[in-house]
Amino acid sequence: MSPHRTILLSSSIVLAVAALFTVTAQSPNTSPHRGKNGSSAQKKPGETSPDTEGVQQQKPRALQERSSSSPGQELSEPREPSDNVRLAVDLVVLDAQVMQQKTGRIVGTLKKEDFTLAEDGVRQQITHFSQDTLPLSVILLIDRGGCLDPFSDKVRHATLEAIQRLRPQDEVALMAFADTTDLVAGFGRGKDRILAALDRVPPHDENAEHCFSRAFYDAADYMRASGNPDGRRVIIMVTGITTFLDCPTPSTQEARMAVLESGSVVCGIIPKTAGQRIENGVMIAAAGIGGLFKVKTSSLKQLADETGGEVLSDKPENLDRTFNELIDHLRTRYTLGFVSTNRKRDGSFRKLKIEVAQPTQKSDDRLVVKTKRGYIAAKEPQRDK
Repeated sequence: MSPHRTILLSSSIVLAVAALFTVTAQSPNTSPHRGKNGSSAQKKPGETSPDTEGVQQQKPRALQERSSSSPGQELSEPREPSDNVRLAVDLVVLDAQVMQQKTGRIVGTLKKEDFTLAEDGVRQQITHFSQDTLPLSVILLIDRGGCLDPFSDKVRHATLEAIQRLRPQDEVALMAFADTTDLVAGFGRGKDRILAALDRVPPHDENAEHCFSRAFYDAADYMRASGNPDGRRVIIMVTGITTFLDCPTPSTQEARMAVLESGSVVCGIIPKTAGQRIENGVMIAAAGIGGLFKVKTSSLKQLADETGGEVLSDKPENLDRTFNELIDHLRTRYTLGFVSTNRKRDGSFRKLKIEVAQPTQKSDDRLVVKTKRGYIAAKEPQRDK
């Protein structure tokens, strides 16, 4: 039995026993509906197919786009960066969201002078500043594994509504994941193209796993290869859980580095249901037990926090509003750019800290900034001797 199955089964048994005692104590004569939900969470992920390992080693650019007209058509070659980006390879660009700490309200009226920025503790000069002027490159990453299907008709409708709010210059790609990652529709403009692609999303597979590390790695790699180099990059995962044990490859650290190198902000949409809470509870418990055996886990919330994104959740019937709120938040984010005073091109990770300048702060209404915690510096290519 695989380590994933052992840990998940152990967690499910512990939660199921706890739930049984709770139900018995509260209502001895109640029908066992909660027991059914608990047993559904005990379903063990199926074995990976024999050819999965080979597929997982492929880069997303080699994945084929699902298409009713040409199902075997491969994606076009990655786009070359524009000249202005080539000439400014040392320009570090990041986006930030500012909100009131008490109320969570988004603040969209600040200027460049209202921000301070530091890299590894050293103050940096902000040379580029804008708000909602750059196009968006968005990857919708839909979970198709696990006990419950998070992509119900209501969630699909909310996704459609959110896509309608994008601008003509924005681009969207659609990916689905379970044991492996499937590129359903590559980057392109035109909302109708993505709306049609939603009908080609693979069916839910309750015997498959939630391979977060593989999904994030593949999405980031595709973003880096094919996303608009002049745009703001966002990966939005639609899933019912927030944590899962690492699949064989790649590791959580490899996925994290890929996301950071792609310059993407990670966000999440979680449809809240009774079954979702049970499955997510099982996964969190499994992650805790796995930690005792030094089993690595992937966390959606941790990656969102590190990249300056957010994870929103609500009942499926309310997700229209939630998804629209996420798009509005993306629209009100600030884009800041600077040229580091550290001119070493060593490929190191450098910590970033952005704050709102003190004169802008109010004692009764503190402002907090959500942005990525750091970036990977450029690295000089090795020259052949």
